[in-house]
Amino acid sequence: MQRHTIEPRPGWQETVEAQGVIYPLTRHPDDSLRPYWDESAYYSFSLAEVEALEEVVEELHAMCLAAAAHIVEKDRFAELGITDPRLASLVTEAWHRKDELPSLYGRFDLWYDGSGAPAKMLEYNADTPTSLVEAASAQWFWMEERFPGADQWNSLHERLVDAWRAQAALLPPGSPVHFAHTIDDECGEDLMTVAYLRETAAQAGLETEAIAVEDIGWDSLSHRFVDQRLRFIRSCFKLYPWEWLATDDFGPHVLDTLDNGGGTGSTLWIEPAWKMLLSNKALLAILWELYPGHPNLLASYLDGPRELATTTGYVTKPLLGREGAGVTLHQPGGTQTPASATGPSCYQQLALLPDLSTPAPGAHSPTNHVVLGAWVVADEAAGLGIRESAGPVTDGYARFLPHVIL
Repeated sequence: MQRHTIEPRPGWQETVEAQGVIYPLTRHPDDSLRPYWDESAYYSFSLAEVEALEEVVEELHAMCLAAAAHIVEKDRFAELGITDPRLASLVTEAWHRKDELPSLYGRFDLWYDGSGAPAKMLEYNADTPTSLVEAASAQWFWMEERFPGADQWNSLHERLVDAWRAQAALLPPGSPVHFAHTIDDECGEDLMTVAYLRETAAQAGLETEAIAVEDIGWDSLSHRFVDQRLRFIRSCFKLYPWEWLATDDFGPHVLDTLDNGGGTGSTLWIEPAWKMLLSNKALLAILWELYPGHPNLLASYLDGPRELATTTGYVTKPLLGREGAGVTLHQPGGTQTPASATGPSCYQQLALLPDLSTPAPGAHSPTNHVVLGAWVVADEAAGLGIRESAGPVTDGYARFLPHVIL
């Protein structure tokens, strides 16, 4: 794994916007607009390196499924903040019937520096991962233009289409799959992620319909969810976290009408409810408990940092945080933040994101802390997206950089 600088293509912004990345710039706190899609640099990998990472990702995914089974079997929902017995029961049912429920994708965030040290799992978003359009589409076209004949860790599009096609029989017959995003997304990333996934479903031969979460209606006579045309919503892919879906104003209706497989209710949601078990940072601590010392895991706990406070340092992560929100870093020997001040959190071994920049001698270069986003589709490793951040936490100001296999 190496980082290389390169001159961006003329007209790069218009190019990637036409490819679906309509959010190529990010507005920063100083009101400046800076590239989110950043092709002033790229990363290269060897084929052997990518093959090894694929094996790591698939092993981690299998371990996460085993951890989910453990949570259900041992009734550890409270440790994930799932304290509503009814919700816990429905998640349990979803897990036991998961072979009857369509499930599409997830994204691991990995620490990796290419030095030969093993990749480390930072977290897993298997409910509402984004940065998909740029990973599946824009960086592939970038590679074809800049490195004709090269390759990329990227079979996302084909695997997504195949996943929809393979699971079509699990969908309620005779009605479209609705694809929902929230209008609170100002930059358009959620909109385009859902539009892209809808396109992959259409290519698999499914009838689809777009809708905003805010436009989903409730028919009080039939006690069913409906779209703007008052059609029943029988199945819905939602880029909307389960912890919001189950607890917002219509949350009780979601639980009342949940189709957990086999026509058990009137609305089937994708991703299914059991994905709540994988997108919660408590998973990190349970994985460490089940697989202590595993080379691809970082020590993680729920009851405090334990030995990490004086040895490696640690990171405090809210159980349901996103885009780095609420994440704090603590060097060894520093002052500990009381758990009561942070809310339910996971305490993970500190692993500072690497910076593979090579500035010219005497030149000042901004820091470029890199994190690998490794995609899983239908239980198999499917592709890679790379983000960089100026600070040690990958946040909403991170940049996406393309990669190539050389």
